[in-house]
Amino acid sequence: MKGILFVAMISVLVVFAGYAQRKFQEDVFKTTSGDLKITFIGHGTLMLTYAGKVIHVDPVSMYADYAALPKADLILVTHEHGDHLDMNAIQAVSKANTEIVNSPSAATILVNGSVMKNGDVKTVAGIKIEAVPAYNLQKAFHPKGKGNGYVLTLGDKRIYIAGDTENVPEIKALKNIDVAFLPMNLPFTMTPEQVADVAKEMKPKVLYPYHFGETDAGQLTDLLKNEKEIEVRIRDLK
Repeated sequence: MKGILFVAMISVLVVFAGYAQRKFQEDVFKTTSGDLKITFIGHGTLMLTYAGKVIHVDPVSMYADYAALPKADLILVTHEHGDHLDMNAIQAVSKANTEIVNSPSAATILVNGSVMKNGDVKTVAGIKIEAVPAYNLQKAFHPKGKGNGYVLTLGDKRIYIAGDTENVPEIKALKNIDVAFLPMNLPFTMTPEQVADVAKEMKPKVLYPYHFGETDAGQLTDLLKNEKEIEVRIRDLK
């Protein structure tokens, strides 16, 4: 038994080391206030760098060595689940003046920081943030009112990071979205068909499926191949 446990521990450390040492993919967008760089950490975890500020979204230690990453000016937490809220990662990336924005459910665990309810609009760390409902329609994984997606206004660009949600009406109603991150991981979030349904209504200029696990992300490209105004980009965000 001890031998099995030792092997399991070594396997976990090897996986973690692989995440910590790998080079992350990055995309850069031009805005009226300078470049926005998006770093694709993994799963639902992102890092945005804009106007001298560093924004970490749902930092989780499994996907990166946060002691080696830039400290956060702003941390956004979409909900309380462990693949989105990791106290160790948050502590590792925080500095004295780091601002933290929580969803209502995240605030039950992470007591420091401000809470944004669905529909709230605030300016935090000089950035306009809109809290968008994130929930399941039929399933019980993500009840309505507990989790957030976030729309960030960065210069002339509107960036939407959905959190864990299905194709709910509040998302379809979003307008003027330049970059959208939509989850595609069954059974917890959306099917490729549901993501395509949202995208056809929202019409983001660039769409990243994220948090997609074993789902074939290429299905989404096929479903949206006739939507010429939407560019689907696949990055390493399982």
